[in-house]
Order: sequence, then C-alpha cells, then structure tokens
Amino acid sequence: MEELGKLHKVPLRQIWVHEAHAFTKWLSDEANLTLLAEELDLDVTFLQAEAAIGKFSVDILAEQTTSGKKIVIENQLEQTNHGHLGQLITYASGVDASFVVWIVASEREEHKRAIDWLNEHTDEEVSFFLVRVELWQIGDSPAAPKFVIVSQPNDWAKAAKHSTETGGAMTEVKLRQLDFWERFREFGLSQESSFNFRKAQPQHWYDMGTGSTKWYISLTLNSQSEQMACSVYMSKDKTQFKLFESKKTEIETKLGSPLEWMELPGKKASRIRLSVPCKLSNEKKWPEYFSWMLSTAHQFVSIFGDIDP
Repeated sequence: MEELGKLHKVPLRQIWVHEAHAFTKWLSDEANLTLLAEELDLDVTFLQAEAAIGKFSVDILAEQTTSGKKIVIENQLEQTNHGHLGQLITYASGVDASFVVWIVASEREEHKRAIDWLNEHTDEEVSFFLVRVELWQIGDSPAAPKFVIVSQPNDWAKAAKHSTETGGAMTEVKLRQLDFWERFREFGLSQESSFNFRKAQPQHWYDMGTGSTKWYISLTLNSQSEQMACSVYMSKDKTQFKLFESKKTEIETKLGSPLEWMELPGKKASRIRLSVPCKLSNEKKWPEYFSWMLSTAHQFVSIFGDIDP
C-alpha cells in the first residue's frame, strides 16, 4: 500500500506575519477570495481593501456579483473579542451590508453564540458568518489555507421566523418557491454545468453569475401569470443593455426566438427576457422546468458572452 502523508497545522502568523499587510492583502487577491466565496456559497466581487467607513475602515469591502449587495469582511488573526464584534456591526451598518463575514483564528463560545443570535433575530435581508481560517501542511509541502464555517444563517429557520412574525406572510407559494429552487439547485449540481449554484431562498427569482460584473442570469417564477423566465439582468447602468440591443437581430437569430427587451426607463437596471408557460403547483413538471431553465441559461451565456466576452 502506498504510504500516506500526515497533515499538520501551521501557525497562521508563520505565513501571515501582519494581519493587514499580509493576510488582508492575500485575501484581496481574486483567486484567494474565491476560496472563501466557494465556502460561503456566494458569488463575490472584490471592491476595496481598507475601505473608509466614516472615521473607520473595513478590512475588505466586496459585493455579491449577481445582486450588487454589499459584503463586509473583517479579519482577526487571533481569538475573537468584543472589540472586533462591535467593529463588524459598525461597518455593516455603515454600508448597509447584506452579508457580514468575520474571519478569525479561533472563536470564543460566547462570540459564536452572538453570531448565532444575530442570525436568529434578523430577517432574511442580512446574513452573518463566523469563519475560522486554518493552514495545513503535508510534510514539506506548501501550507494550504482552509476556511471553516463556524456559524452561518439557517435559511429555513429565517423563513419560518418571517412567516410567524408577519402573521402567515410566508404563504404556501413562498414555501413552494423555496422547495422549487432547492430542487433546481440539486438538479444543477448533478449536471456538468459551469454555474455556481447558490443556496435557495423563498422568493420568485434565482440568480446565477456569468463571470461578468456587468450582467448575470436571473431565473424567475410567476405563479399568478403561470410563467417562468430566463433573463439577462443588468443592475448598474444602461450601457450594457444598449450594447446587447445593437445586436438584437443576431441574438434572436442564434436563439431562435424573440425576446422581451426591457430597458426599464427611470431605473438603473435593465433586462432581456425569454418567458414560457409553467405551473408551479404541478410538481411532476418540475424536472422539465429545471431542464429548460438550465439549458436556456447556458444558451444565454454562450450567445451574450460572444458579444461581451
């Protein structure tokens, strides 16, 4: 039998001597930030290191690639303390963050409970993560980083809490939407797909990154009109929409179908949509819906990606 190596832990300060100048700089690199993003199941786009928030500065300011929602990341290469917990909340409120990430060397139980409490007592619009960073080595190999999630949101618990607090606003339709997207995610993960399938939420849309910061794929369900759709969504300005619109004939010819071109005057966002009939209540048809959504999303990425590679 081939001899196996033995893992051993490497002290963090042996590699990252200085928290800001070494670790934050390392994490700001796209490839390293992607390691964290994959563990968090988020599409993350780096914005700025040591970003000013009033008189303070957050270690890393980022955003969710698909939605543009703000992400604050606070690094602490030591055991958690009250000071950093307070800083984290201050930074999050300063940029109205939707995702709050605290990366630490080790955690006190009371601080883990504090993050758990924040996730339990806030709505689904904000999520808190406590993440331990570790370094591991086999023999004389280079040290390899590993992110371990210590505390994270419980999406089902938040959905149930929202339902109770709003007197039943979490309707059967919302729960069905959550079930649909969870099963769509399972379907997507079982396929040979280039998409990163994030966690499902009880809502009528599901977004997927395309590798571009200018546009992404948005899948939607409309139980009232009994339609589902695949859209190219541009959340920031009209420039990208105008570029695609200039190639309208070419795009629709390649797709073999006309599209809805929705510039949405008065809003920053625009979308280009293809809709087809569906019936959310008919679960037997869901696999067919999953297949249409994923194949159409791949078509969109191929066709629109040729215009904006």
